[in-house]
Amino acid sequence: MNQRKLWDLLPRFTPILAVLLALLVGAVMLAILGTNPWEAYRALFIGAFGSTNALADTIVKATPLLFVGLGICIAFRGGVLNIGGEGQLVTGAIAATALALAIPTWPGWLIILVSLFAGMLAGAIWGGIAGLLKAHFNVNEILSTIMLNYIAVFGMNYLLRGPMMDPLQIKLGSFTPQTARLPRAADLPRLIPTRLHLGAAIAVVLAVAVYVLLWRTTIGFRIRTVGKNLRAALAAGIRTKRYMALSLVLAGAFAGLGGAVEVLGLHHRMFTDGSAFGFTGSAGFNGIVAALFGQLHPIGTIPASFFLGALLTGANKMQRVMQVPSALIGALNGLIVLLVVGSEIFRRRQMKHTDKLGSEQVSAADTKEEP
Repeated sequence: MNQRKLWDLLPRFTPILAVLLALLVGAVMLAILGTNPWEAYRALFIGAFGSTNALADTIVKATPLLFVGLGICIAFRGGVLNIGGEGQLVTGAIAATALALAIPTWPGWLIILVSLFAGMLAGAIWGGIAGLLKAHFNVNEILSTIMLNYIAVFGMNYLLRGPMMDPLQIKLGSFTPQTARLPRAADLPRLIPTRLHLGAAIAVVLAVAVYVLLWRTTIGFRIRTVGKNLRAALAAGIRTKRYMALSLVLAGAFAGLGGAVEVLGLHHRMFTDGSAFGFTGSAGFNGIVAALFGQLHPIGTIPASFFLGALLTGANKMQRVMQVPSALIGALNGLIVLLVVGSEIFRRRQMKHTDKLGSEQVSAADTKEEP
């Protein structure tokens, strides 16, 4: 009986076990390269938590992951797969940047509010395109969101090399693909004398709001019902197409807001190296991992995003101190992604198996009670 209970509890801890296994494999890789794994991981820990600046950088790195992760929680709970976080981050950032540059004389608080709303709206529209294609034309949302990522990136490259390019860069003849610096009044307030800004607090507050939405409102109940059992939702009279589209709209809105926060709180301008990664730092994809690591729960996504932010920040320190190849850092991150995603698949299968056993036990008990 005790072994049965332990086996049933295992799915709750699979993400943690997956990370520990990834770190163990990473230690073997470091040892093969002739690097002391203990010293390497010590450098990683110090790089993420060793000082006030390091801790602030970790939280700053985790902030866009949390925004994207919250959207992923909504989308996955609604039965749709949003792989378009990168494009939604980019569109949100572009919209916020364009609006902030267009109203430089407005009061700072108003520029911030309007720009954040613009980023959220742009992301919602970008996610809504995939939602409408899914709901009304049954277009696979994985393909549509991935293709929308490319469209967003190419659009960004065009704008930053043309209409939105910094006039100073054109005047100097350097033609660096970036916008002008945003008005300083539009900078998000710093919480302490580091790079940590108000966006981190906004993300945490919104995580609580998403929890309330999904588990304390009728809309959230319908979204979860559609994702849990489409046939049951149809039988209950829920407009499934509407809530599938709404899930992607909300997912895009949170990612777009994350892009706006990155611009107003951290970069203060839009820039590109030709890919989305140059601006987003792969937050659109890492946010999916954060959501899965948090078991698709908005509150669980908070520590999951913080952990991944620490890993990304500390890995840079480890690379500099231990002189390990950058490819190893990428391999370690990829390994964690692979194992966390695999652990989520295992968790879902195990939960289905547990639910099936429970149903069979209930049926057997009912049969015994029949006269």
